[in-house]
Amino acid sequence: MNILWVTHPISALLMILIPIGLGFVLTRRFQKSWGIWWVGAAAFVASQVGHIPFNIAVDVFFDRGWLPLPPPAWRLVFSAVFLGLSAGMWEGWFRYIAFRWWSKTTRSWQGGIILGAGHGGIEAIILGALSLYTFANIIFLHGKDLVTIFPAEQLSLVQQQISAYWGVSWFLPFLAPLERIFTLVMHIACSVLVLQAFTRGKIWWVWLSVFWHAFVDGFCVVYLPSIWSGYPWMMYAIEGAIGVCALISLGIIIILRQPEPHTQEPPLPPLQPIDLSSLSMSEETSERLDKTRFSG
Repeated sequence: MNILWVTHPISALLMILIPIGLGFVLTRRFQKSWGIWWVGAAAFVASQVGHIPFNIAVDVFFDRGWLPLPPPAWRLVFSAVFLGLSAGMWEGWFRYIAFRWWSKTTRSWQGGIILGAGHGGIEAIILGALSLYTFANIIFLHGKDLVTIFPAEQLSLVQQQISAYWGVSWFLPFLAPLERIFTLVMHIACSVLVLQAFTRGKIWWVWLSVFWHAFVDGFCVVYLPSIWSGYPWMMYAIEGAIGVCALISLGIIIILRQPEPHTQEPPLPPLQPIDLSSLSMSEETSERLDKTRFSG
């Protein structure tokens, strides 16, 4: 039995379970609501509703000649910058929207971490679910006559994809959840950066988050795979680069750590002096004293 039958689904499950586990740990450790996590998740999903069609539309514009293509020597750099900024802009400003309107009370460092964990966590969960879906399809095709399922023009490509799926080293699938861990740290750092726009009152913190996200995506996801394509060590080097970015992101998170705002009980109102002159004192008569005198 090929051990990839085990490592492929375990890898996909880890991509789902790690962000969920992190959400449990953070909300329990910081004593915060899961609602903050879900706000971050909603911000990511909403950003992709705009991000994906935007990229497709721009690609169509280039294909049809409505936008001029950059010179061939600069197309890789252009693609890295454009795709990086596209991801950074859409996700960064939806983080701002999340803090500004969807989670108005989240103004603490701990809350920012949970929101970022939700933002990156739902991405990992979606990718993990897609990996499980791919595994299920590959299992379904196992032992089947592909000629009866796919048209002739697609048959060669499908066979290549299936062979590549089962032809990797047994441990290679675990690079996917490792990358999700690294990316989660980046998402948390970007959310903490956006939070500073509210705690420090400077909008340029949002732009700092946008540019950091753009650099990680553009450099590690677009540029490096293109220039290292074909090298056997490419995947390990790319994960190493993403890991370095995760360490920098962790440094950003630690540097921006702020103490939680203390909720103090409202102070008691100051004591007011008593005006003794306002008290009416009844004079005791000798007759009243006689009535209250103890007689044995």
